[in-house]
Amino acid sequence: MNTKIFKINPDNPQEDKLTEASEIIKKGGIVAFPTETVYGLGANALNENAVSKIFEAKGRPSDNPLIVHVANLEQVEKLVEEIPQEAYKIMESFWPGPITIIFNKSKIVPDSITAGLPTVAIRMPNHKIALDLINKSELPIAAPSANLSGKPSPTTFKHVKEDLTGKIDAIIEGGFTGVGLESTVVDITTGIPTILRPGGITREDLMNLFSEVKMDPALHDSSAIPKSPGQKYKHYAPNAKVYVIQGMVTDIQKRIELLYNEYSLQGLKVGIMATNQTEKLYEGKLTINVGDRLNPETIASNLFKALRNFDDMKVDIILAEAIDDDGIGAAIMNRLNKSAGGNIITAKED
Repeated sequence: MNTKIFKINPDNPQEDKLTEASEIIKKGGIVAFPTETVYGLGANALNENAVSKIFEAKGRPSDNPLIVHVANLEQVEKLVEEIPQEAYKIMESFWPGPITIIFNKSKIVPDSITAGLPTVAIRMPNHKIALDLINKSELPIAAPSANLSGKPSPTTFKHVKEDLTGKIDAIIEGGFTGVGLESTVVDITTGIPTILRPGGITREDLMNLFSEVKMDPALHDSSAIPKSPGQKYKHYAPNAKVYVIQGMVTDIQKRIELLYNEYSLQGLKVGIMATNQTEKLYEGKLTINVGDRLNPETIASNLFKALRNFDDMKVDIILAEAIDDDGIGAAIMNRLNKSAGGNIITAKED
């Protein structure tokens, strides 16, 4: 397949290019496009055949539900049985933005979108290219992250091009994404809002709207039936084996030093995922600084890019520092732990 590239200005998108990309969506094709979280791989959410192309291009398991992207409330109303008051509160506060809401689905939503579940995940992206593409298509667009299944999600055009050239109809080159992590997913069908996947909108943010917000048990139980993307299977994983080292920062740094030397003596190439506070402590070692522990949004923005950069460096082992899991730190640690496949090391053993 010849993959067409559209280079579009994210601040002032070219109408002709967006129109051409939207025609691909209308005709049942698939187009990768930027959002404020990560690049998405989009198809007409109401076309079963188009949706099947997403799963095929990504190599994505069919029991992993997709998120439907919309540009207005009218599209939401057609996709759901009803819009509860809790949903209105979230939409008024955070849409367009990096939060996905789980609704009871209407009959027009294909089962392939929802992995056979009675619910559908919907969000309104806060990105001009994404919104303009949806509007010009006049369709809700199903769009998981635009990467091969299991790999780190793409935050740049380069990542999408590496993974999907020749597998999809078109890629919109629209610059670097902002948040850097996929959207928060919150279920409002069970009465108490429940976070199924942490993201840029935090539990603390939602607590400003509701007296109680739960974290879903499936976040820590891989055998649970997934109601959201990212709850099942190993995700966000580079080719290298990832280990997450947790504990006090000074203990983490010392343990990483020991592990780096141990693996290096075995002839393995090792990379360290460090922060502003620790980078200089690893002098002479292969290190990528992902950001500031005191400003974890910087770490969120750089996380997937760092994992892919380590792949470019052909490392065998990545030693990643854990950070505090409050606020957006919960989303960062969710992605890191998924990328490590459960390889968590406590820095200082009792």
